[in-house]
Amino acid sequence: MFDQLEVFRTAHSMAVHAGARHALAARNIANADTPGYRARDIPPFQEVAAGTTGSLRTTRPGHIGADPGAARAQPAERAGALSDPNGNSVSLELEMLTAVEARRQHDRALAIYRNALSLMRLSLGRR
Repeated sequence: MFDQLEVFRTAHSMAVHAGARHALAARNIANADTPGYRARDIPPFQEVAAGTTGSLRTTRPGHIGADPGAARAQPAERAGALSDPNGNSVSLELEMLTAVEARRQHDRALAIYRNALSLMRLSLGRR
């Protein structure tokens, strides 16, 4: 029942996106000293949810060309990243900011889910 409500699907998608972005930031930090490693990132959730990342947005499996994996943002090399002499483009400061932003996005998704659930319980007369 709850998986059919848009607010719960959006909160779930936001939490999954935040987790993927946080994992990518961790991978970038782990490879900060690897020669030739290029920092990677995924587009912000707003772009992915709006469908402005270049792929068509499908909201139901019955849509033409619906691909369950297409809704996920694909990691790409971070644009405009400066590289060290060894070819590594990871900036630890930027990765720390990305990790904090992903954490805030995840907390926001949980707050949205929690508040929507509270509203549903309140509308049913339960606390």
